[in-house]
Amino acid sequence: MTEGQRQAFDEISSGPRGALIGPFAPLIQSPELMTRVQRTGEFLRFHSSLEPRLFEMSILLVARRWDQQFEWSFHQPLALAAGLSEEIVESIGAGVRPRTMDAQETLVWDVVSELELTKAITDDTFARAGELIGHVELVELVASLGYYTLLAMVMNVAQTPAPAEPALPKLGKDAT
Repeated sequence: MTEGQRQAFDEISSGPRGALIGPFAPLIQSPELMTRVQRTGEFLRFHSSLEPRLFEMSILLVARRWDQQFEWSFHQPLALAAGLSEEIVESIGAGVRPRTMDAQETLVWDVVSELELTKAITDDTFARAGELIGHVELVELVASLGYYTLLAMVMNVAQTPAPAEPALPKLGKDAT
């Protein structure tokens, strides 16, 4: 391990994560990048003004879209603990729009879907975000989507193993 890698390892191990796991194992190859990435994630995960239930929902949506087993396994229990319903979690895992969402959860679904499909959000969605969660929270939501997409890409390239449970369901041909 280089001196830079040792410093990056020590920083992440002594922080709120407590260990070098998941995406940070491959990212340590570039210790400065890993340090900057993990600091962004530390802010988003531990200091964001976005409600934890909505934050975790956004992570599950990214995990589903990128078929990212580690993100799903790690964040699915956190989403449930933060108050996201089992029905929503199961629907996201199945790749289908949940039937029952409150206005904020619907907003998160719409932001993620619109960004994925059109690379933007509609004026209506932007206005709803201002009313339902606030514009600071919208920016942090979008940042979390980018952050967790980066982590998903890194882990997919590195073939990062995930814990056995809870596993992200395989998508069937009828899932959307």
